[in-house]
Amino acid sequence: MRSKLFVPGARPELFDKAMASQADALSFDLEDSVPEAGKDAAREQVAAFLARPEVTGAGKLLIVRTNGTDSPHFAADLKAVALPGVWLLNLPKIESAAQVRQAVAALEQAEADNGVSQPIGLLLNIETPRGLRLAAELAAAHPRVAGLQLGLGDLFAPNGIARDPANVHGVLLAVKLAAAEAGVFACDGAWPNVADSEGFTVEAELASKLGFIGKSCIHPRQVAAANAMFSVPQARVEEAQRIVAAARQADAQGRGAFLFEGRMVDLPYLRQAEAIVAGAERGL
Repeated sequence: MRSKLFVPGARPELFDKAMASQADALSFDLEDSVPEAGKDAAREQVAAFLARPEVTGAGKLLIVRTNGTDSPHFAADLKAVALPGVWLLNLPKIESAAQVRQAVAALEQAEADNGVSQPIGLLLNIETPRGLRLAAELAAAHPRVAGLQLGLGDLFAPNGIARDPANVHGVLLAVKLAAAEAGVFACDGAWPNVADSEGFTVEAELASKLGFIGKSCIHPRQVAAANAMFSVPQARVEEAQRIVAAARQADAQGRGAFLFEGRMVDLPYLRQAEAIVAGAERGL
């Protein structure tokens, strides 16, 4: 999921355009981009679009950002969009493991009601100081949690924190390590200035070097940069495949660490190679 394109739920005229983009994933938003008076209509529009066979069969990773779990809209969101073909629900402003577990219970009921056989995962937004402090606990709160996503706008702006590379790097590292502790992925949030491609690239490069799988995009023009920044070169995938194969041979010979093409490979580097291979196989 190198690129995750944000699609406002209140703008159905953009849905097909988003599907035609090169984004790996589409994230239909029912929260911040939808005014209070438009919640019901947006929910119905997104649900109708996601129910179309040509949408679920197009090969895009389909995500819906719901309203907050403590919102009066959350139950209706689940009822409408917990549908076959939806990969993840993106939950905003999560701050406790109990909140995650309550959301899972509600999601399980919605899935049963809607005939969903493939469980839908959760992508948790880390966008408050408390959420950041408890990020590892949140990531491990339930097996349904697939990843953590950083929300820098909500985290920085209300607290007077400058969005400069040093501050961004610190928070990215904290979120990545929390995700790694729980064995889930980390996805970077959005860069708000579509006209500032350099700013987008700076943040994307930071996230890529810290092991994030991709970056959120608020406009299709950001997608190509995200895809380029987070693509694992085929040569690196092939090298990782050779390392994994060499590790099997070394294990059969009773060796742990082994020499591979002139350098020592032990468990941490093997795990890295395995992660690259697994990500390539899953398209992440």
